[in-house]
This record gives sequence, structure tokens and C-alpha cells, in this order.
Amino acid sequence: MGVFSRMSLIFRSKANKALDRAEDPRETLDYSYSKQLELLQKVRRGVADVATSRKRVELQMSRISQESDKLKNQAQQALGVGREDLAREALTRRSGLDQQVSDLATQHASLQAEEEKLTLAAQRLQARVEAFRTKKETIKATYTAAQAQTQITEAVSGISEELGDVGLAVQRAEDRTAELQARAGAVDELLASGALDDVTGSSKDDITMELERLASTSDVELELARMKGQLEAGSSASTPAIEGTAEGASGDTGGSPSGTAEGEKA
Repeated sequence: MGVFSRMSLIFRSKANKALDRAEDPRETLDYSYSKQLELLQKVRRGVADVATSRKRVELQMSRISQESDKLKNQAQQALGVGREDLAREALTRRSGLDQQVSDLATQHASLQAEEEKLTLAAQRLQARVEAFRTKKETIKATYTAAQAQTQITEAVSGISEELGDVGLAVQRAEDRTAELQARAGAVDELLASGALDDVTGSSKDDITMELERLASTSDVELELARMKGQLEAGSSASTPAIEGTAEGASGDTGGSPSGTAEGEKA
């Protein structure tokens, strides 16, 4: 195969694909149905034309028959008055009219047969058009449903892909969170065991914390005992002072009358 033949084949294949993408079967079916309706309309017009011609021939036959009957009456009247020559002339004309009626009858029979044939063809064509219309609507409905199903499937597929990506992102986030939590727990354990030194001094092991707690408790107990001692010492010092004051007051009261009495006696 030559280069130009291959290029032509490629061009035709791509053109066919483009046409397939651009073609909508529903539009094609509607167009075909419209063309069949046009054909049916033409057949019906043909039937109407033939029927019109047949009717025209019938009118001519009726008119000629009336003329023939008139000539026959004239021939009888001419014989009645003794004009045989006029009667012969009328009958001669009537004979020509009879020939026309015979020709028209032949034409009428041909037109009638043609009309019946076209009427039958129109009926068959109409039945085919109606059947095609039903099939067309069925195909269109099926195509529309298939197209909607395809769109839904594609949408669901896209959603599934998006959900898959979201699931992977969530899984990565959970794995990262678990990793960070594990690292934080490991560092806390290392700091608590003293394997790692806390440069801030804020991290202490369990033994150090327990010793500090005991020291703090001992300091509290010592301070509490000291405060109790101070309170007891203060209570002991205040009690004798109160008792001496009471005794001095009693001595002063007892000596004052006796001294007065003694002075008066002197």
C-alpha cells in the first residue's frame, strides 16, 4: 500500500469516526420518517389526481349521454313530422356521441383501476409509515435511556474515582497521624527514662519527681510544727500575765479600808 493510499484510508477512518460522534440516531430516524411522510403525501396526491380525472370523465360521459338522448328525441320528432332526413342526421350525430361515450368508458375503467391501485399502495405505504413511526419512537426511547444510563454510569465512575482518591488521602492522613502519635509517645518514654536529656529541664524521671514530692511534704510538716510551737509559746506567756494582774487588783482593794481606818484611829 502506497503512502497516499494509507493517508486516504486514515483520513476516511477519522472522518467516519467524526461522523459517528456527530450523528444522532434520533435525528436520522426523524428525518427518515419525514421523508416517508412526504412520499405518502405524494401518493395521496396522485390518488386524488386520478380520482379527479375519473370524475371529470364521468361528467363528460354524463353530458354526452344527455346529448345522445336529446338527439334520439329529435330524430323521433323529425320522423313524426315526416322529416326523415333530419332524423337520419340526428341519429348520425348520436352515433358519433355513442363512440365518444365508449371511448370515455374505456378511459374511465382505466382511471378507476389506476385509482384503486394507487389507493391500495397508499394504504400499504401508510401502514408501513405508521409501523416505522412506532419503531422509531421505540428506538428513540431505547437510545435515550441507554444514553442516560451511560451518562449516569460515567458519572458514577467519576465519583468512584474521586472517592477512591479521597479514601487514599484519608488513609495517608490517618497513617501520618498515627506515625506522629507514635513518635510523640516514643519521645515521652525516652525522656521519662532519662535516655534523652531535656535541655529545658522541664522533664524529670519518676524517682526525681517522687523525691521532690517527699521533700516538699517534709518541708510542709516542719513548717506546720514550727507554727504550732509558736502558737503554744504565745499562749503560755499570755496566761501568767493575766493571773498577776488579777492578784494586784485584789491587794489594792483590801489595803485601802484598813489604812483609812488606821489613820482615823491615830
